[in-house]
Formats: sequence, C-alpha cells, structure tokens
Amino acid sequence: MINDNDVIETLAELETFLRAIENGGLGLANAAGVALATNNTDGRPFLAVLDDNQKLLLGRWVSADVYENGKDMVRYGTKKLH
Repeated sequence: MINDNDVIETLAELETFLRAIENGGLGLANAAGVALATNNTDGRPFLAVLDDNQKLLLGRWVSADVYENGKDMVRYGTKKLH
C-alpha cells in the first residue's frame, strides 16, 4: 500500500496531495477521510487515506516536519482558493 520512494517532504506537497484526494484526482473509490499515523513496526510517520470502514486505501510516507506541522491541514482540510 505504501511506496517507499513516495515521501511527502513539504507542507506544499501535503496540500497538493490532500487537494487531489478532495477532488477525486487519485481515483480512489469510497475515500472517506485521511489521518496521520505512525508505523507500528518502526514508528515512521505516514498519511493514510481511509474508506468509510476505516480500511487503508492508500498510504504515503511523510517527513517528520510534515507529520508535526501538517496536523491541522489534515484535520481541517486545505484552504480553498477563491
């Protein structure tokens, strides 16, 4: 589910990824939410895209900076441009 080469390194990359999910640009069926989490094995942080049954649809590794500073963006969504 998670590609080791696909790491979200910056908040700008996080925003772009979240907008793609919000707009259906990734073609994920039943995407109901996103969450920041850590891997149980090694503690590595990642962004999880979850379906309405809270099953993982897609995961992307995130940098420590994105994990710490992107929580509000994940929690409240991206700011829409007018």
